[in-house]
Amino acid sequence: MSSVSRKASTRCWRNKDLKSITLKAGRERSVLKGHPWIFSGALADIPEDATPISGETVEVCDAKGVKLGLGWYSPASQIRVRMLPLGDDVSSVVGAAVGRRADFFAQGYTNAVRLVNAESDGLPGVVADYYAGFVVLQLTSAGADANREVIADALMTFAPFCRGVSERLDLKDREKEGLRIAEFENLRGEEPPDEIEITEGPCKFLVDVRKGHKTGFYLDQRDARMLVGSLANGCEVLNCFSYTGGFGLFARACGAAKVSQVDISGEALAMAKKNEHLVHMCGTEMEYVEADVFEYLRKCRDSGRKFDMIVLDPPKFAAVKSQVMKAARGYKDINLLAMKLLKPNGFLATFSCSGAMTSELFDKVVSEAAVDAGRSFQIVTRTRQGLDHPTLLSFPEGNYLKGVILRAVN
Repeated sequence: MSSVSRKASTRCWRNKDLKSITLKAGRERSVLKGHPWIFSGALADIPEDATPISGETVEVCDAKGVKLGLGWYSPASQIRVRMLPLGDDVSSVVGAAVGRRADFFAQGYTNAVRLVNAESDGLPGVVADYYAGFVVLQLTSAGADANREVIADALMTFAPFCRGVSERLDLKDREKEGLRIAEFENLRGEEPPDEIEITEGPCKFLVDVRKGHKTGFYLDQRDARMLVGSLANGCEVLNCFSYTGGFGLFARACGAAKVSQVDISGEALAMAKKNEHLVHMCGTEMEYVEADVFEYLRKCRDSGRKFDMIVLDPPKFAAVKSQVMKAARGYKDINLLAMKLLKPNGFLATFSCSGAMTSELFDKVVSEAAVDAGRSFQIVTRTRQGLDHPTLLSFPEGNYLKGVILRAVN
């Protein structure tokens, strides 16, 4: 690591002149339990001349003046302070997070890995995904944004075979922090190509890191794709919300008889077709359908079409708690439609990436859909985000992705 980045990191993290944030009496409990978020209502009044600037590192104290730790200050957000791990600078925390992913590179199964998973890796609002030598950042907290140069330097130092570090600035979550929305920017090293080819087990995928969903690909569904593929041999598979074809292409690589990829985006389907030619497997009939999934499922129901396996991996239906009940109705509707289209002993792989929806509520919604469909199902297995997307034990909000694979028994 360069001396420049070390000095910048130390200055942001351990400045002896840190401003102090005091909590209201009793509001320190969540901090003591290790939860990284402090909401605006927990803060005592801050004198105007002592108010931190956006992204500044502050010292957090309880109502009695006892020091609790350091955090990044976000004046535009309801999450006013995000706590940081003690005793390390930004560069060291990035290096430790990357080090915890060493096994992914050693195994050789994939060359696309999440290197930093935000709060759960001690860097609130910092997501860093690695695609075959190129790292793509998403910085969604004021503190992360203020430390972008230090983070970029650290990734160039610690990420294996790193050729360049870029940043996606188009996330709406940045607006909640009062941060600018802009185009894709290259921060260090080489500019990534328009399409990066990555490997995942038996499949290869092209990734558009500039305009694709998230940082370009759903790395968090790696384990679920492998499970779906393991059950797909000889099946007629319907992959809903297919995006660039991940689940469907794993089914193809594992011997599915036919795969129908359905998505509302023609651009996503065009990329899925490109990806098909990277999977060296013969004999699977491939179909691509540009359509609204809800409408397509109703057409299949009305025409009497049936499938051996259906995958439901929809976009986030509930971004905040106030949207949960509306989202629940959407999840129930789509699972009900899919359950009616399954052949006896058919598989349904259904997922929710809505962090505001708990696993318990998702189970309830899927169970109610089964009752209304008049069918009985076995739970084959449950899934969550991949091992490179760990969740801090004291931060359950990081457990956003939940999935269940069911088998129809009637």
